[in-house]
Amino acid sequence: MSILEINNLQVEFDTYGGTVHAVRGLDISVAKGKTLAVVGESGCGKSVSFQAIMGLLPMPPGRITSGSAKFMGQDLLKLKDREMRKLRGSQIAMIFQDPMSSLNPTKKIGAQIAESLIIHKGMSRKDALKESLHLLELTRIADAKKRLNQYPFEFSGGMLQRVMIAIAVACKPQLLIADEPTTALDVTIQDQILALLKDLQREYEMSLILITHDLGVVARMADEVAVMYAGQILEQGSVDDVFYRSAHPYTLGLKQALPHSQEGKSSKLIPIDGLPPDLFSPPKACSYVSRCPMASQVCKDKAPLIFEAEEKHFSRCWLQHPQAPPQPQLFCGDRT
Repeated sequence: MSILEINNLQVEFDTYGGTVHAVRGLDISVAKGKTLAVVGESGCGKSVSFQAIMGLLPMPPGRITSGSAKFMGQDLLKLKDREMRKLRGSQIAMIFQDPMSSLNPTKKIGAQIAESLIIHKGMSRKDALKESLHLLELTRIADAKKRLNQYPFEFSGGMLQRVMIAIAVACKPQLLIADEPTTALDVTIQDQILALLKDLQREYEMSLILITHDLGVVARMADEVAVMYAGQILEQGSVDDVFYRSAHPYTLGLKQALPHSQEGKSSKLIPIDGLPPDLFSPPKACSYVSRCPMASQVCKDKAPLIFEAEEKHFSRCWLQHPQAPPQPQLFCGDRT
């Protein structure tokens, strides 16, 4: 059962240089209690897509030109601002990329956690602060009682990320969107934050959307993976399908650029040549064609359809057409 189902989402931005087609027909869903990772390079539309359905894009210059985003059967894009504010923070929550810029530097941490509890749960200030202390302890912040009365500048980056998680899960949402939750954190703290998210997801039975460009995080956290490029999903399937039976050249390119730590083995990192397409004037055919080593004439002439490479494993690529010649080098790993 899908808790969130996005269909044909299109988002544009008006700029002095013209209209940027940032999201171009996004189709995606996340099952109840599962983790969906949305992966792709910077600028591909990952964050914009979910800020749009959360009602967090500035409009103008942004605008949603088409699509639907059904959360438990309710179309988020049709809700009024008042209805969206009631839903946002209580049933759907988001962890933002930069906790320092997302927190109010003039308010104590305890007051910022308590705010959503007061608004959405109707708690008194005293009860909300008591629950805020519990949430800080839940996110494993040492000396939580003291930290409750401190300001954001007194916290490290990893601790601020924990505060953001505490705020996001305060009302026990059914869906948590984590936008690059480990960016700019050292490896040890990254592991702690990911373990914390997994524990909280299990405890609250939440669905989790993880927006990231880190394939290592995807392999560790995700049940399903959607690979995004130039405002579109190019490949989607289970984490095993996408990692070990890649069905799109872009996914393969991302993996080839990923270092590995297999003992006694070394490998050359292979970058993806070229640049993403200009989204002021997006290509009418395949968006990856100019960078794809496997492109053919049909890729330049016609936009690819979405094909089912294997059961519940989809790819927007002509190489998966039933009449396409076999491309054994596209698939990596054991296909059994």
